Amino acid sequence: MTTAPLISYRLARPEDAAAIESLDSSFTTRSVFEATASDTGFVLREVPVDPPLHKAFPPEEHDEQEIGEDTAADRRTFVAVDEADGGRLCGFAAVGYSPWNRRLTVEDIEVAPAHRGIGIGRTLMEHAVGFARERGARHLWLEVSSVNAPAVHAYRRMGFVFCGLDTTLYDGTPAAGEQALYMARPLG
Repeated sequence: MTTAPLISYRLARPEDAAAIESLDSSFTTRSVFEATASDTGFVLREVPVDPPLHKAFPPEEHDEQEIGEDTAADRRTFVAVDEADGGRLCGFAAVGYSPWNRRLTVEDIEVAPAHRGIGIGRTLMEHAVGFARERGARHLWLEVSSVNAPAVHAYRRMGFVFCGLDTTLYDGTPAAGEQALYMARPLG
């Protein structure tokens, strides 16, 4: 029998910035999503890839002051900490609330590879949902690359549905050729 590690959740602190920045967000997938345009819209379908696709995202720069100032009314970064591994950060979710349309945007959510599949992403998302409800948000919203099928499947299990597509967002970047998929989760 395998036991899940002891994970605690809290708001990020300024000293978490380096751990957040160094978190491994890479993934491997055996399928991707393809968008095909037609006269009346788009068709999105999942297609297999062989060999499996491995993607490592370029390092992101997180503003240490921003992480430490999560008391700002409309921003939060939640972290997951593995207490059994010396308090090592193993995931985070950064979110921002927009009052004009009552939307909570999931700006980034990452879980370290060794900690995936045990509910950490779901729990971080539920912290985001709690914050969304505090602010009076009507829904959560996020963007995900069409090649990140594992994340798409995880978001769908969390209640997100497709709500949009941008076929040009990544043009001129190292991710050129991928499409941006937008997903939303209504709050009741």
